[in-house]
Amino acid sequence: MLPTRVIHPSAPANLRVGIDLVRVSHIAESVERFGERFLTRIFTSQEIAYAASSPACRNERLAARFAAKEAAMKALQLADEGIAWTDLEVARQPSGDCSLRLNGAAQRAAERAGTYELALSLSHEGDLATAIVVAQRTMSSEVHDDLPVFS
Repeated sequence: MLPTRVIHPSAPANLRVGIDLVRVSHIAESVERFGERFLTRIFTSQEIAYAASSPACRNERLAARFAAKEAAMKALQLADEGIAWTDLEVARQPSGDCSLRLNGAAQRAAERAGTYELALSLSHEGDLATAIVVAQRTMSSEVHDDLPVFS
């Protein structure tokens, strides 16, 4: 049996996960109350156009994208970085899959953290929309030889 090494608690994690759950009705209320000001503060023009391309699904699409931005903030630990909502963008691929694009301050902060790969999954049902973001960092966890080995 191979020995198991304890990874130092302060070593950076190679993998981070963020998840968020949003009420579609809350996004709909914000759109109704604040209109274009809300939309352009939170979403990119491409996200707004995609959501508007199906009026029946507009609020679900917006809520899922809002959840993706929140999940990305958690996975990338960007809460204290002063990131604009529009620096995080959900892009829909021709296949129907969605990916996450980082722009501006979000991209710079992620690069400082060493993140090189992101995975995104979105879903919505009824009044709920959810997103999960998995971030893989380029930095590997350090193995410290001065820590005990367990077998």
